[in-house]
Amino acid sequence: MKPSVVAIKQQEIFKFNAKAKSIPGVVNMTVGEPNFPTPEHIKKAAKDAIDDNETHYTVPEGIHELLHAVADYLHDKYDLNYDPETQIIASAGVTEGVFSAFNAILQDGDEVLIPSPSFTIYGPDADFNGAAPVYIDTSETDFKVTPEALKEAFRTNPRIKIFLLNFPSNPTGVSYTEDELRALADVLKQHDVFVISDEIYSELTYNFKHVSFGKILPEQTILLNGLSKSHAMTGWRFGIICGPAAVISQINKIHELATTSISSITQYAALEAYTNGYDDPISMRDQYKARRDVLHKGLNELGFDCPDPDGAFYLFAKIPDEYEQDDVKFANDLLEKEHLAILPGSFFGVGGKGHLRFSYAASMDNINTCVSKLGDFLKKPQKVANIEE
Repeated sequence: MKPSVVAIKQQEIFKFNAKAKSIPGVVNMTVGEPNFPTPEHIKKAAKDAIDDNETHYTVPEGIHELLHAVADYLHDKYDLNYDPETQIIASAGVTEGVFSAFNAILQDGDEVLIPSPSFTIYGPDADFNGAAPVYIDTSETDFKVTPEALKEAFRTNPRIKIFLLNFPSNPTGVSYTEDELRALADVLKQHDVFVISDEIYSELTYNFKHVSFGKILPEQTILLNGLSKSHAMTGWRFGIICGPAAVISQINKIHELATTSISSITQYAALEAYTNGYDDPISMRDQYKARRDVLHKGLNELGFDCPDPDGAFYLFAKIPDEYEQDDVKFANDLLEKEHLAILPGSFFGVGGKGHLRFSYAASMDNINTCVSKLGDFLKKPQKVANIEE
């Protein structure tokens, strides 16, 4: 058995979610997917594709009319200019995008620079490819990587081949302004490094307009995006990989080996989303924002400190100092005693200790119940631990 596979551990978030689902009546605030249905016109397009017998292999990179629709969408939304014939691949979600890009680029001994806390697949994907993940702890800089930290990382880690940037971020919900992105680009352009920019939450932004890193530094950026979060299509498994033609052609080789091509039905659904679904995210985004505000206010009133999220649908809250700071124990106690499921921040790596990740991709009733249950939990003396006399 390949040692790099044996070394991969099952993701803690999956084990915790399985435990939560086994408890009747649990209020689950862990789920990282929209609780909205896929828009009807997209479902109809998929059904029509089946009826029209569009049920065969496609070319590996995706049907050409879809790739053209993706290029038009990215241009209209983010002022990006990708050639649909040479610079875009339709992938099985961003997860496959990360996997295929890492496989195409990394060699044994390379390093992957990852701001942390971060989504849980990036480090294991680096390990699998013989590369070392290098984490930048962002917990002291409002969960954003700074140009100074980036410079220091390159100074001390000379084998960095990929800088992985995810914004808006899972798990923190923070994002970057255009000025902040340009400051990072000024550092990155001095190095022979690819930027893999995971922007799957780009349509779910609240505080300022999303600017893609593909616009800021196109010659070094591999952009990952898709429809899972924007159009409530997680189960369809649709993503896009965009970037310079020379590297996209190499990534496509790995994509071919992994998938042959993604589902034709998913591709026709995506074609409809990119053609006639420009405004689909708006109503969902408005509801997420209302939920965010209720949850943020409730957590603040309970003494939790958390940034006001710029996007996505997560709050990353610091447990009040007077309570148990072992976030894994805190979350498990909360699940056992209150039947409330919230993910420990430590699951998301360096900088996550003492935090909890709340997903507000949940009903308003569940959000209010969450705040109430958390308040009850904090009032019980037996839950208090590690308080200095």
